[in-house]
Amino acid sequence: MNTYFQSLVIALRDAGSDSPLLEARIIAEYLNNNSSEWTVEQKKIAEKIIAERSKHKPLCKILGEKGFYKYNFIVSEDVLSPRPDTEILVEAAIAEAKQTDISSILDLGTGSGCIILSILGDIETLQGVAVDVSSKALDIAKSNAERLNLSSRVSFIQASWFDEDLPERLGHKFDLIVSNPPYIATHEIAELEAEVRDYDPLSALDGGEDGFFHYRQIAKLSAKIINQGGLIMLEGGLNQEQKIADIFIAAGFSLQKILADYSGINRCIILKK
Repeated sequence: MNTYFQSLVIALRDAGSDSPLLEARIIAEYLNNNSSEWTVEQKKIAEKIIAERSKHKPLCKILGEKGFYKYNFIVSEDVLSPRPDTEILVEAAIAEAKQTDISSILDLGTGSGCIILSILGDIETLQGVAVDVSSKALDIAKSNAERLNLSSRVSFIQASWFDEDLPERLGHKFDLIVSNPPYIATHEIAELEAEVRDYDPLSALDGGEDGFFHYRQIAKLSAKIINQGGLIMLEGGLNQEQKIADIFIAAGFSLQKILADYSGINRCIILKK
């Protein structure tokens, strides 16, 4: 390990990084540094990154991209940073699509597009629709679709799942619905880590008074726009899985399974219409 790289690791640790070695490697890759030597310009950029990192700004928001599943996605403060926990949902959707005749997928609250685009990237027969209320988020999702050469297989709609005309705007029902809605209770937002609280959009975090506000509406909407026998796969927070399942069961769905993330937290709730 060269001297400057070592100093970079230390600087990142001092800036508050929980994974300074990993982040140093990501920065080196971002700067196309494959040698033991760092140019003056590379060092200047690295120092600017560290200065931003010391403000608790996530590295992905500094670099403008984040690795997720098999791909790198463009990100900004207008979208939720993709997280490894969400890959559980992606893997489950891909496994299901490979075993069945699923042909259409809907992503509610697409953000960066990391969920639906990762699934489409693996399943070439799928066509998708991605919905988000934020025009800025949709711009990023569209850019990611272009980056991954998936623009021809996904369409984007700016809408809220509270819009009464959304079923008509979608135009048809879907075999598979995926969503990672806001699920942090409003009173817990202030307690979140600064990297999340200050740099992820509040609209992607705030789940209302009890954290389940958006799930209730998605359950109502999904019952209208999913094909009989179709699946919905949802991400949830710590100890939320049974409540989420109950909300959807009340809307006419049946619980299929609950999958834990890499930390052992029940994260992905899968239900069938």
